[in-house]
Amino acid sequence: MTPAATQAETSRTPWITPAWFGFLLLVCYAPILRALVYAWIHNEDMGHGFFVPLVAGYIIWQRREELLALTPAPSWWGLSLVFAGALLLIVATLGAEVFLARLSFVFTLTGVVWLLGGPPFLKKLSFPLLLLLFMMPIPTVIYTRITFPLQLMASRMAEGALTAFSIPVLREGNVLELPSQRLDVVEACSGIRSLLSLTFLSLVYGYFFGRRTWIRVTLFFATVPIAILANAGRVTLTGLLSLVNSAFTEGALHETMGLVTFFLALMILIALHRLLVKIDQVQARRRLNAVPA
Repeated sequence: MTPAATQAETSRTPWITPAWFGFLLLVCYAPILRALVYAWIHNEDMGHGFFVPLVAGYIIWQRREELLALTPAPSWWGLSLVFAGALLLIVATLGAEVFLARLSFVFTLTGVVWLLGGPPFLKKLSFPLLLLLFMMPIPTVIYTRITFPLQLMASRMAEGALTAFSIPVLREGNVLELPSQRLDVVEACSGIRSLLSLTFLSLVYGYFFGRRTWIRVTLFFATVPIAILANAGRVTLTGLLSLVNSAFTEGALHETMGLVTFFLALMILIALHRLLVKIDQVQARRRLNAVPA
């Protein structure tokens, strides 16, 4: 065998084991992944689900040169995480807990990366692995505990805004009584859908465009008030337009308003990022001017 052939075979060999482990993962988790895709299609709150693995895969593809330059340092600690993922899957199967079954896939995948590549690969792939958590719907127990307070908050803020516009409104919980009709702030109008998608986008946007860690962290936490304010604005606008035409409270027009509101929230997030960049630049100039000549 020639040295060139030996080198080519050696360069191919490291990918055989990861490919084999990847195949085994797909086989073991095929029913769970198939149900997950079904949830993306039929769960309106998971419209961003299809983009999560695509974005994670693109980030890994961007880092391919860095990954190829790393020397694998296999760690048996990764095997413990693989076992933990398997145990979690067994518990989830016995208890019919879908979320834990999906979570076990991320656990096992992370354990495989740690086992085969060691800390260097785990560090490089930590962010795309973290993003995979956003492809899973929130557990029902947590979902109900989040959505109802969001409904009440949106209805309260909309009540205040409508009152400021001199429109008589009576609020009972998450129900707004307007002069022309009754407006229910249901779960779909709680803002949880835009909150989940905006949180995912803030992480991705911060990764690609945020140069400072503090800016990325600020953008991430800013998604909560931005999503809440945007949703309250949507409910308020719905109340205003419903006085003209009740069709704005449901159907295609209502859904279009939701999309417009989400893109408005995204624009606010981008504007906030630019503001934070300006602040960072000002602080950098001040530090530079403060350095004695």
